[in-house]
Amino acid sequence: MVSMRVRDRESIQEAVRRFRKLVERSGLKREMRRRQFYEKPSETKRRARLRAERRALSARRALTKGR
Repeated sequence: MVSMRVRDRESIQEAVRRFRKLVERSGLKREMRRRQFYEKPSETKRRARLRAERRALSARRALTKGR
């Protein structure tokens, strides 16, 4: 849970901007978006596998580029 205190003489705009940054850094926004719709466990595994494959491919490209 994100909590913050409004500072003395802090405008509403500044407080809202600071709050948005806190929410973004905490990962709460990403978590809410991820949980918005149900995702089957097989889809979660598939997404993780594809992400790992992309990571491996980019690592291989970086190795061959450095030669």
